[in-house]
Amino acid sequence: MKLRDLVYRLYARRVEGRLDHAASPKHIGVILDGNRRWAKASGGTTEQGHQAGADKISEMLGWCTETDVEVVTLWMLSTDNLDRPEDELRPLLNIIENTVRGLAEDGRWRVHHVGNLDILPARTQTVLKEAEQATHGVKGILVNVAVGYGGRQEITDAVRSLLLEHAAKGTSIEELAEILDIDHIAEHLYTRGQPDPDLVIRTSGEQRLSGFMLWQSAHSEYYFCEVFWPAFRKVDFLRALRDYAARHRRYGT
Repeated sequence: MKLRDLVYRLYARRVEGRLDHAASPKHIGVILDGNRRWAKASGGTTEQGHQAGADKISEMLGWCTETDVEVVTLWMLSTDNLDRPEDELRPLLNIIENTVRGLAEDGRWRVHHVGNLDILPARTQTVLKEAEQATHGVKGILVNVAVGYGGRQEITDAVRSLLLEHAAKGTSIEELAEILDIDHIAEHLYTRGQPDPDLVIRTSGEQRLSGFMLWQSAHSEYYFCEVFWPAFRKVDFLRALRDYAARHRRYGT
């Protein structure tokens, strides 16, 4: 073992030992950013960067299990990503499909898709549906795989679903406007029934949400990490939890 690796492990163990698991976030959202830049810096291809990022997911979920996290939302493919050239998009979708299958086959996670299925290729839709069905009864961490996801799209879909539901009941627009509140829309989000994220982590040094969980993250804490996602280490994860635990969440009070 190299001296640098030994020092890293000792430091990670020290950070972990000082964490209060009772203060850990229960729901973490992660913007998996920097795969392509990591590949470029490493002299690899874009596809290799995406694969390296996919390989990091199970490792990160293991850290979440160790720290009592209950829900993890992974932004794997945005609605904007679907506009990428076909020679990049097709391999990326293959990697996502294989990753989702792997999460389902692992047996430790309950997989749930968040996003607009209709805009995805038929094969990707099938993989997401099968993974969700196969893990329905799993008691482990709930893993939301955000594929074909956009925050504005989610709110649009929620409002559309709400309008259709009330139209089927015979509710007029005027009647709906009279009773409409926050909970009505929340009940139609992709994450309905789940707690909102306590902590949102974004890798690669970018300090913006880019539309990630716009509705749900109203009271979330944010942690922006300089490292590219494929190079994200356990110590980076533990630092995010330590930073979160040190904050005083006031919810506007």
